[in-house]
Amino acid sequence: MTKVHILHENMEWTQHLIDRLEELDVPYEEWNLSDGLLDIQSLPADGVYYNRMSASSHTRGNRYAPELTDQVLTWLEQKGARVINGTGAINLEVSKLKQYLALQAHGIQTPKTIGAVGKENILKAAEKLNEFPFIIKHNRAGKGLGVRLLYSMKELEDYVNGPEFEDSVDGISLIQQYIQSVDGHIIRSEFIGGKYFYAVKVDSSDGFELCPADACQIGPNGEEIPEANKFEIIDRLPEEQIARSEAFLKEQRVDVAALEFIIDEKGEVYTYDVNTNTNYNADAEARAGKYAMLELAQYLKAELEKVAVKQEA
Repeated sequence: MTKVHILHENMEWTQHLIDRLEELDVPYEEWNLSDGLLDIQSLPADGVYYNRMSASSHTRGNRYAPELTDQVLTWLEQKGARVINGTGAINLEVSKLKQYLALQAHGIQTPKTIGAVGKENILKAAEKLNEFPFIIKHNRAGKGLGVRLLYSMKELEDYVNGPEFEDSVDGISLIQQYIQSVDGHIIRSEFIGGKYFYAVKVDSSDGFELCPADACQIGPNGEEIPEANKFEIIDRLPEEQIARSEAFLKEQRVDVAALEFIIDEKGEVYTYDVNTNTNYNADAEARAGKYAMLELAQYLKAELEKVAVKQEA
């Protein structure tokens, strides 16, 4: 029996998709890659393989899940399986430097960024950037974790040499130009099956942790964090921007993703994140009457039907 195989490491972020697949009577099997083994001599089971691996897996104790997923995706592709968000997606998911290089190569503007390994080189990177304020962030992160806005070299020195310094899990820190949003918001454009679905405006006034998933709106003691319409689905983006984004994702072999960007006071658009393990905010969707996880489940169902027809031929 052909199935949708969901590759993931976090059931909280997978359950919403499973609920929609069950609603549509789509056969599925979830494959948790927080650990496991891979026999490269074997053949994959029939079906569609959808990768939902996250760069932030290490924050949930799953340090090597992306590395294992990369190997599994390579095996699946080599064996001819139908893979959605395959090696092209995992390659971008775990490296913001690779994201920016790919975006720039496609003519999509990104903030000026310098990668550095080691505290001394982090300081040198900030001196080279020579823009204030600026941001320090992790090359491999997720959820906006590890992002700090700094206003001076002294502030950076105190942070890097102090007890609060948090290194990136891959050892690469990024020093980045700070882009001031014209209205205090960032915009996250969602793509499913390589096609634009909607964009959501996110209030960034409370900081950089902008995860839209329901689980991210729950405090450490299980209490619900008031959202106050922090996420709002907006009208369609400019057609040229949509077309460029779709062409970028196609070139990178990414099927499902969110591109996050900021518009500055001059109207310049800066894209700063490619999220290939995208989540959706339930409250914003309910207000707009648009449901991305349902759209994703329908896309997976259609892809599964294509595989079934191909096998029967």
